[in-house]
Amino acid sequence: MSTQVQNSRRNFLKISAAAGGGLFLGFNWFRTEAATTAVMDEAAIAAGNIEFNSYLKIATDGLITIYSPNPELGQNIKTSFPMIVAEELDADWAKVKVEQAKLDKKYERQLTGGSGAVPHSWQRLRKAGATARQMLMEAAAKRWNVPVTELSTDKGVVWHKTSNRKLTYGELATEASQIPVPAEVKLKDRKDFKLIGKPIKNVEHHSIVTGKPLFGLDFYREGMLFAMVQRPAFGMKLKAVDSAAAKAMPGIVDVVTFKNSVAVVGKSTWQVKKAREALKIEYEKEGNIESTADHDRIMQELLNKPEATERRKDGDVESAFKNAAKVIKSEYQCPFLSHSPMEPMNFFAHVRPDGVELVGPTQTPDLARNETAKLLNIPPEKVTVEITRLGGGFGRRLKADYVLEAVEVSNLVKAPVKVIWTREDDMTGGSYRPAVRYRFEAALDAQNNLIGYKLRGASINAGNSTREHNFPSGAVDNLLIDSVEHQSPITTGPWRAPITNFLAFAEQSFMDEVAQAAGKDPVQFRLDLLDKAKAKPVGEIKYDIDRMKGVIQLAAEKAQWGKKKGVFQGFSVYFSHASYVAQVGEVVVQKGKPVLKKIYAAADCGIVVNLSGARQQMMGGIVDGIGHAMYGNLTFKDGLPTQKNFDTYRLIRLKEIPEIDVNFVDNGIDPTGLGEPALPPTGGAVANALFKATGKRLKNQPFAEQQELKDVI
Repeated sequence: MSTQVQNSRRNFLKISAAAGGGLFLGFNWFRTEAATTAVMDEAAIAAGNIEFNSYLKIATDGLITIYSPNPELGQNIKTSFPMIVAEELDADWAKVKVEQAKLDKKYERQLTGGSGAVPHSWQRLRKAGATARQMLMEAAAKRWNVPVTELSTDKGVVWHKTSNRKLTYGELATEASQIPVPAEVKLKDRKDFKLIGKPIKNVEHHSIVTGKPLFGLDFYREGMLFAMVQRPAFGMKLKAVDSAAAKAMPGIVDVVTFKNSVAVVGKSTWQVKKAREALKIEYEKEGNIESTADHDRIMQELLNKPEATERRKDGDVESAFKNAAKVIKSEYQCPFLSHSPMEPMNFFAHVRPDGVELVGPTQTPDLARNETAKLLNIPPEKVTVEITRLGGGFGRRLKADYVLEAVEVSNLVKAPVKVIWTREDDMTGGSYRPAVRYRFEAALDAQNNLIGYKLRGASINAGNSTREHNFPSGAVDNLLIDSVEHQSPITTGPWRAPITNFLAFAEQSFMDEVAQAAGKDPVQFRLDLLDKAKAKPVGEIKYDIDRMKGVIQLAAEKAQWGKKKGVFQGFSVYFSHASYVAQVGEVVVQKGKPVLKKIYAAADCGIVVNLSGARQQMMGGIVDGIGHAMYGNLTFKDGLPTQKNFDTYRLIRLKEIPEIDVNFVDNGIDPTGLGEPALPPTGGAVANALFKATGKRLKNQPFAEQQELKDVI
């Protein structure tokens, strides 16, 4: 069914007779109550200095441009956004382009994180396209003196089929700018979609494969300097620096210190890298200096600690376990991980007396601006941020530490500076996925029904390492979830699908342990619990039971669960970022060794905007999930990571990637997140399949380093 959408002049800004003619249609990205934006004159438009919230431009040649505010790091947002606009506009896709917007305070959510870009902008973009289309049709109706109801649109053309007349959007753009913004617009029925749901190639494919300068590392400004920073181990602070030898080396302009860091500044990356190696630096202890052995001991102590932060409690947990016919206990552990984006950290800063210019790859440009303003004690309005394409982020670029390094150095040397991290810098000075250990307990009655459930999360800097309202909460009468934490000088932060990236593996593996103890099929065991939650919910339920059941059933159907001979299947399902993903991992035994051959995945993320982009997000998340569950491990000794580059920090290899079969539930709801939800259930699906094949339960990541798996591979 189509949707009537009300607009106001505060939602849209149209500028007539723009540079070269045509229609500028600015639209509000966040709320209908936003303040009216002033209309700018032609000279301002031509100069390109109009401050829109964001805007859609239709030129007289029919070219349609949309400025995308969200940083692009591979989630395909620069393709999805214009697709949504073009769909409602009935545009010719060959005449649609998108450009990256600079940071502008008028945007509400100018960031990449939490799988929220498309869900946030879905309706806003549709309204923008539909409003422009309506104005173009009204312009054509006025020219032809016919009712607008007799007109239709297709591929950038307005048709009056009765008289077989047509006009292109470019021909109508200037006239359309004179049309009042309609009070209501009609959105398409999804059955009429022509672009949405189809596989559309990334709009930057050609630029990427031909090496166009898109990324932060590509950015170059004539006269800028390069800098590399030496950082202390975690728990140490700077004591003294001897920089004489470094300063005497070719191309070196200066060596400066700030906080606990030393920066070498020069005319090329190679020169500053070699000079940094010549620094003689002394450090002294500032806090705890920790190693992995310390973390293992600390987390075990936390699990046994009497006090904890209670996250959720339903029923009488103590009585349920006291009277249980059977109790199952298990512990699962996940290590620190590096984000390891292919493009290491880098940023450009030019601190001038009149303001600051920032250019580079950031997931949170507003944070970069505000932290810069705070550091320099200047108004945020004096800081501009230009966003480049990101060569990966996975949460690492949500922080602004690397941005502030560039600001600090530029401010000290009074010149434009680009700070570049090496891979070793990235591994040793990064912000990591927290290390966590979980303890689970489940109580079964005499009929093997789950009557009690306990989960404790013990973490290094994870905060709440649980998701207390996720399944099976609401399906168990007696439940206790709590957490404890150790504060460490080792910096941690969001890592793709924060918390759930490792919690899902532990929960879903333990769920299989409980199903086995109960003598029940793992898939049916989960479905029965969901049916119980729907019929007799316990406490608050914050997940959609039917959506979760839908992906479970679809994944099981596609994988022919339990029907294949010589194939060992493992199941997992998880809810994160408003989406649901179920997976079946398949392992076969070849020459006496288990081999992961295939992953079946079913996702419910609402309407799929770009089918090829969605498949890539699913496959990328699954590969990421397999690789880090199997191989990823970051250990510490004396406050520094033991692994410093990819020769010791193991990533998945091409030959280790199984076949992946991606399927989507078509339920017609508005889009939900997809950049992260495919990763969490992967570890559990793989671990449960390996258990079926080997009889060995893998409880620690990375799997490849566990003796249980080494015994059989």
